[in-house]
Amino acid sequence: MAALRSNAPGLRPGPIRIHLVVVDLYHLDRVTSFRRAAQFGIRGIIHKATTGATGKDAAYAKRRQPVLDAGMLWGAYHWGTNANVGKQVDNFLKTAKPDDHTLVALDFERSGNNTMTLDQAREFLTRIDEELGRKAVIYGGELLKIRLDNERDAFFGSHRLWLAQYGLTPKAQRSWDKYWLWQYTDGTAGPDPKTVSGIPGDAKGNLDCNSYDGTPEHLAAEWACDRA
Repeated sequence: MAALRSNAPGLRPGPIRIHLVVVDLYHLDRVTSFRRAAQFGIRGIIHKATTGATGKDAAYAKRRQPVLDAGMLWGAYHWGTNANVGKQVDNFLKTAKPDDHTLVALDFERSGNNTMTLDQAREFLTRIDEELGRKAVIYGGELLKIRLDNERDAFFGSHRLWLAQYGLTPKAQRSWDKYWLWQYTDGTAGPDPKTVSGIPGDAKGNLDCNSYDGTPEHLAAEWACDRA
């Protein structure tokens, strides 16, 4: 846990508490010991499962049981692209194999000329709800704010927001009163802490770290639920 002070214009100085309890990973992130990560205080791992209609993360299946054996929560995310949405959903569900305890998330961010549209994100989230009977989390930052602009969108607002913003003043787009999870650093940009025992990150030492404002018990209760 780290307490940081914000002096951004227009805001009263005050502590922003970062509770580093969740890490998101993909195959290039190195792992030496999930048990050490759990002892460090990490409560949940969200791992990339798929990209687009055909991409699969080779490390996803291999890391699932070791994470669970270490006593941590397991989650899966899909990197959305401009490919056929039905095929993306099929790829994700067949690869991620989410059970009732698996967090599922859509990663909505830029992907070069293959970036998912807002309408495709709606379709993806709708199909996941129909298939699993619960809503996925949506991960987003700048792109989500640009696409939604100043609109208050009830559909997206009904899904929990996993906010990506590397600064001391995290702010959700107005469709959400508050983010659910906050990715505050990619290991380079953003505030400390940036390191986790047992998970050194990629070859450059970068690691996506996430803060959650509630207790570990609340995190576990909300992890795979259908609550916005």
